[in-house]
Amino acid sequence: MPTRCRPVAPLAPPLASPLASPSQAPSRVAAPQRGASTPASRTGRSLRRAAQRGVTLIECCAVVAVLAVLAGAAAPAFVDHLDKRRLEGRASELGADLQHLRSVAVSLNEGTRISFGADDHGSCYVIHRDTGGPCPCTSHGGARCDTGAGEVLKSVVLPAASGLRLSANVASIRIDPKMGTSTPGGTVRLQSSSGRELRHVVNIMGRVRVCSPAPALPGYRRC
Repeated sequence: MPTRCRPVAPLAPPLASPLASPSQAPSRVAAPQRGASTPASRTGRSLRRAAQRGVTLIECCAVVAVLAVLAGAAAPAFVDHLDKRRLEGRASELGADLQHLRSVAVSLNEGTRISFGADDHGSCYVIHRDTGGPCPCTSHGGARCDTGAGEVLKSVVLPAASGLRLSANVASIRIDPKMGTSTPGGTVRLQSSSGRELRHVVNIMGRVRVCSPAPALPGYRRC
């Protein structure tokens, strides 16, 4: 009798042993879920946000407008402060020169004089030895004494552009070397372009006092 062949069933794959090591287990990489955040995506969003940070034109205009308002409010006060400081500085120098004029006369045992001058370009004063001749000063040429008239010890010029002007009710004041008296007495005015004024009053004893006419500057006696 002929022999019949029976079909052979396929072999089943071997079951994985529960004792198999993790290194032998097949590795599976989990696919990123839709909408999940990754380090690369977070970095990209941070860069885009940083690039979008900035100042708009409207914000720039607002800042400039605020600065302009503040500068406009502070500028008058600043200019007023500079004008006051400039006047006080020159007045202090003039007062020191008037005191020095008296001490020089006594130390040299020789008469000294302070002369005043003014023109369209400014004003000036000159301290010089008094030998009987004039020592005029000008705002553009300084001071000079005529031949044999004396020696210039100091001269100060106040140009018109400085905003200060010097004037006096006398042409000059002479200091006697023995008595220290002044001939004649006089008043020297120092005015600023804003209308402030300080006066140096020299009496016949050679003493000097400083005052300010109404409205008086703070810190000075009223003339």
